[in-house]
Amino acid sequence: MTVRQDTPGDSGTQDLEVWIDQDLCTGDGICVQYAPEVFELDIDGLAYVKSGEDELLQDKGATTPVPLPLLQDVVDSAKECPGDCIHVRRVSDSVEVFGPDAA
Repeated sequence: MTVRQDTPGDSGTQDLEVWIDQDLCTGDGICVQYAPEVFELDIDGLAYVKSGEDELLQDKGATTPVPLPLLQDVVDSAKECPGDCIHVRRVSDSVEVFGPDAA
């Protein structure tokens, strides 16, 4: 499932995806506490995103759609992440809307 978010001043909707920069991940697991359906700690102690089929995506820069019911949890994960490594961006133009590089 992909989230479709209305953007102020925009008549369309936006698909959002999330990814983690493992180079910055501190392994605190806060993201897993907020959204275990989206994030998981691997044996290396770092967090990764999971596919909609619950598969751990370990490729660098792997993205997964943000499920609408979990949007707030994913956003809170990005805000609370001590490593500032969680990025939520629009699929259409790859602009980060939540996370360390959000405008």
